[in-house]
Amino acid sequence: MPYSHLNDYPADIRERAARIRLACFDVDGTLTDGRLTYDEGGREYKSFHVQDGQGLALLRKHGIAVHFVTARGGAIAAHRAAELGASSHGDVKDKLVCVKQIAEGLSLTLEQVCFMGDDLADLRILPHVGLAVAPANAHPWVRERVHWRTHARGGEGAARELCDLLLGAQGHAEAILAGALG
Repeated sequence: MPYSHLNDYPADIRERAARIRLACFDVDGTLTDGRLTYDEGGREYKSFHVQDGQGLALLRKHGIAVHFVTARGGAIAAHRAAELGASSHGDVKDKLVCVKQIAEGLSLTLEQVCFMGDDLADLRILPHVGLAVAPANAHPWVRERVHWRTHARGGEGAARELCDLLLGAQGHAEAILAGALG
């Protein structure tokens, strides 16, 4: 059975998604809901959506590199990336420079890069990548500058929506479904 959900996306978005070989994600507000929680000792906590993690793992399994690119540092994002076999880049001052370096290291052009972000630190990179995406709750300045917006909010399945788009556009969805059904 063909992946019918792919028809929900505009043709230009499907075409862009079909070219992606590197998926980069901001962390706070994109892979998380953007809330920062601290205990009395100052330890920071974040929550990640398990379906986002499944989608990111599927990207890697199907040859799409996954990198977290965040302006904030921290062991939490690095730990989550390591769990998923992704790479994490923290304390990034200029995400465009960072993503260019990652792409060059993988012998890719920026047209083969997807970036998902939600706030001011993500604005500079958006016009340079092949597919710029924002979660539903991204800042309006970000939402008006991306190619596509998810229906889900950051930390609530937005990354999974993007992963499903990429996997469907590249013809992997049917095999993933068949594998899940046994």
